[in-house]
Amino acid sequence: MTALDAAGSRPRKAQFDRWTAVTAVAVALAVALVAAACYRAFGEHGGVNSYALLADAFLHGRFDSPTCFDSDCARFQDRIYVIFPPVPAVIATPLVALFGVDTRGFIPLSMALTAVSGWAWWAIAGRLGLSRPARFWAALAFIFGAPAAYVTLRGDGVWFFAQVVALTLVSLAILATLDRRLVLAGALIGLAFLSRQMALFVAPFLFALSRPKDARLIAFDRATIMDALRLGAPILAAIGVYCLYNWARFGAPLDTGYAHIAAYPAEDDRNFITWRILDLGLFSKDYVVFNLAHLFLQGFHVEFGGKHMTELVRMDPMGSSLVAASPFLLYAFYARADAKLLIGVLVISIVAGITLFYHSNGFSQHNVQRYALDWLPVLYVLLLPALAGDAEKAAERLKMFRLLATYAIALNVAAFALVAATKGAT
Repeated sequence: MTALDAAGSRPRKAQFDRWTAVTAVAVALAVALVAAACYRAFGEHGGVNSYALLADAFLHGRFDSPTCFDSDCARFQDRIYVIFPPVPAVIATPLVALFGVDTRGFIPLSMALTAVSGWAWWAIAGRLGLSRPARFWAALAFIFGAPAAYVTLRGDGVWFFAQVVALTLVSLAILATLDRRLVLAGALIGLAFLSRQMALFVAPFLFALSRPKDARLIAFDRATIMDALRLGAPILAAIGVYCLYNWARFGAPLDTGYAHIAAYPAEDDRNFITWRILDLGLFSKDYVVFNLAHLFLQGFHVEFGGKHMTELVRMDPMGSSLVAASPFLLYAFYARADAKLLIGVLVISIVAGITLFYHSNGFSQHNVQRYALDWLPVLYVLLLPALAGDAEKAAERLKMFRLLATYAIALNVAAFALVAATKGAT
């Protein structure tokens, strides 16, 4: 036996595993965000989420409300309307029925729904062939390293609660599609559309995702037509419900009420969002540069003030760019070039493109671009196969994914801490 052989045969000492440490840090940070949500739930105040007003209206057989808890209500023919789509109010109806219109409990409800989303992404990752560790990281990154955690933390607000509900429904729809349960997938997307209208654009991607391996994307055989009908019929029914809902409120099936929201708040309560709507409209080319910069370029931004510029003022309420806040999404570079990618890119381009012309980029928000949740599930489905396939290659890619996801979760924790330190200054 040579000296080298002898050295090689000695038992190895236990070595520090840096990747185990990364996992421990990521889990600890995720637990910190859960604790933050529990803290906010414990201190939640009633009478702030306008979906409670809409739920109360439904319980009393009407669509209008005597008041509004936020500035995004419409005044139409001397009545006040909560303009948002109805499904989140339906989900909140048991809370309102039990505890009244000033109920608390929207944050715990949001946490429960986000937990369902996390389970859905764990299952989706499994359907896409990811290993057990990769499935864990896929779900952890999506829930705690992207905007999902933020909208959950602020689930007591009408806008954020709607996004939590829609994200859960879209996530479940993707899982149902992968299981070829197309009627269920269509019903879930229909309900998501009745929570966030942009969810409607996810439907073509679900159809592409549902196609059997090696099947043509566009075909006119009986099987393809039946698949389209199974997926599309519930969605068409949901569109019909929304048109009837609009007609019952505003007298026209395509009048969503958004055109009337600037008439609601008193002049003293108006902010730049109200003035944008009044002066420039809901959609305008004047918003594009602002929205584009915040979606793709803006970094983690903390404002300082005072004589010496050492006083912590606030986190930027317009948010950080998606790439800066969630760099693991760059793994979309590895997406497979196929029909699903083509349809996915088209869907993302349409939804994100429309949003660029919108009067708000998600204000107020910290370290996120929350409107990206309308198309982020599509991107994530395209991204995840990069962590599957050849075991050695997938394991190597997972290492950097872990690191980037941990960094993203840490940024969300830091943002929450800074917002808390400045008492949510906007």
